[in-house]
Amino acid sequence: METKMLRWTAGVTRMDHIRNDAIRQKFGVAPITDEMREARLRWYGHVLRGKEDSVRKIGPELEVSGKQPRGRPKQC
Repeated sequence: METKMLRWTAGVTRMDHIRNDAIRQKFGVAPITDEMREARLRWYGHVLRGKEDSVRKIGPELEVSGKQPRGRPKQC
């Protein structure tokens, strides 16, 4: 979706055979995957700086015993 909008803004179609990297460079936009990675790392930094007894600090290290059954959960 992101690339489609950039192509539309640039007035470029797929038939023009211009690479997505070239279009991103033209607008100075980073790939969405890089933006998501940075956001995840920024969030992880907040988690690491949190208090030792907070849920968000304990959560990533939490190990659950047992095994989850296969398939969709049954309706009760």
